[in-house]
Amino acid sequence: MLARVTRKMLRHAKCFQRLAIFGSVRALHKDNRTATPQNFSNYESMKQDFKLGIPEYFNFAKDVLDQWTDKEKAGKKPSNPAFWWINRNGEEMRWSFEELGSLSRKFANILSEACSLQRGDRVILILPRVPEWWLANVACLRTGTVLIPGTTQLTQKDILYRLQSSKANCIITNDVLAPAVDAVASKCENLHSKLIVSENSREGWGNLKELMKHASDSHTCVKTKHNEIMAIFFTSGTSGYPKMTAHTHSSFGLGLSVNGRATLCFPRFWLDLTPSDVMWNTSDTGWAKSAWSSVFSPWIQGACVFTHHLPRFEPTSILQTLSKYPITVFCSAPTVYRMLVQNDITSYKFKSLKHCVSAGEPITPDVTEKWRNKTGLDIYEGYGQTETVLICGNFKGMKIKPGSMGKPSPAFDVKIVDVNGNVLPPGQEGDIGIQVLPNRPFGLFTHYVDNPSKTASTLRGNFYITGDRGYMDKDGYFWFVARADDVILSSGYRIGPFEVENALNEHPSVAESAVVSSPDPIRGEVVKAFVVLNPDYKSHDQEQLIKEIQEHVKKTTAPYKYPRKVEFIQELPKTISGKTKRNELRKKEWKTI
Repeated sequence: MLARVTRKMLRHAKCFQRLAIFGSVRALHKDNRTATPQNFSNYESMKQDFKLGIPEYFNFAKDVLDQWTDKEKAGKKPSNPAFWWINRNGEEMRWSFEELGSLSRKFANILSEACSLQRGDRVILILPRVPEWWLANVACLRTGTVLIPGTTQLTQKDILYRLQSSKANCIITNDVLAPAVDAVASKCENLHSKLIVSENSREGWGNLKELMKHASDSHTCVKTKHNEIMAIFFTSGTSGYPKMTAHTHSSFGLGLSVNGRATLCFPRFWLDLTPSDVMWNTSDTGWAKSAWSSVFSPWIQGACVFTHHLPRFEPTSILQTLSKYPITVFCSAPTVYRMLVQNDITSYKFKSLKHCVSAGEPITPDVTEKWRNKTGLDIYEGYGQTETVLICGNFKGMKIKPGSMGKPSPAFDVKIVDVNGNVLPPGQEGDIGIQVLPNRPFGLFTHYVDNPSKTASTLRGNFYITGDRGYMDKDGYFWFVARADDVILSSGYRIGPFEVENALNEHPSVAESAVVSSPDPIRGEVVKAFVVLNPDYKSHDQEQLIKEIQEHVKKTTAPYKYPRKVEFIQELPKTISGKTKRNELRKKEWKTI
């Protein structure tokens, strides 16, 4: 089942189900500023009626996915598949919820038996958008093992850091990254199992495709408590190396109340999903946003997860896919939308698309307006973090204020607070906070693993402090101002300056450096490095030196973090205590726009 199948083969495979093409052709330029929601009447009623009972025990695989399998068998669910995967070669694969269950139980047995993993053991997963990534997610849920995703752009150094700091017992990856893992495995005393997704065998690794052929699909899901750790996501590493953010089974996974009705605010309200929907989220598999929108949110609602395995971003491929396949809900970073609107979108017919959302960085009003003019659809912006689920969002049925993050999610009590934790009035800038006392909301992370001081630093009075600055207007809409932690948001990636500066400083020409965001018309912002050169390099050709430094950073850390702009300066601005004043450099970059 794991082998990729061609469309021709798929048409004759009885185990796969066909999709109906949804809806009629949407008239372009229709005013959808207050589009009608499918799951609620309006924002006020949604906020008032929202409630969620948290059971003592909860496991997403058993309590959500397996329930959809039962409904599927009973004919109480639309004929959508649970999962639909394609690639640029014309291959595709579809699974029903029943097939997803069978395959994930096989995978779960491999983790428990071939890998000898126990409940609570940690599993690092570094794969691109291949079907096995989704199976690994569900298999970890079934076994109670803790999933730790990573982007495929990680370098050998990044992988070593994550293996050592997480104390991971198992790693799952492919041919591309297996050599990097082997090069550092001897330094990772907790690592005892390695699984490779490959057509070829590799010494010291279990071959997943071969193991799946012989694995049993009979497996009993572990009975996990709702507050057990389910996953760990590494942050971007803003003020140090990336931190480990722990989420429980209720953080992302809790989506069914006792009567079986999906109530989690993120999929039901912001994404407005139903079992008839086909959702495509383009997020990198290494980030928490993939857990949000490529696993939990669609499947909570019984919707189809659609994915396109594109090795690199191609605007025309995105547009062709939206036109060819019955995708009803599309989620992507603002950078993607920026690139898409530069194309002649009017030549494509998005016959099924009815809802577009964006997250990861602020989206500019000009992009949303261009998209709306060319498609007739608004982009509903959402705001959240690795530590949270959706904090604020623009919801259907609500007036959209261009540039605003919208209003708070029903799951959170969001306020703007001052340095003492006092709530500020509308129009006054402060820190964006979520009330966590006396009752901590279930959609929030539990702690930073092995970092109690950092965990404690996020609390101020009764609030969790997001680290972002903003204000609320008189109508209750929230507006993003800046990042208090210097994080750079580029093309949907959160990039911390610390790792980039470390990489820069390893180059022999660099005496010291500082990294900040710099405006970019396509990516929103990019990494810019201010570099003080060592004396021996000041007479070198500067253009050539910039290229050498950029290539060095690409090889030292994840390539997406490299500085697209480099400026040589005589000295860095610093405080009396010797700390670099990044805010001064950042203001210099942004003052002209």
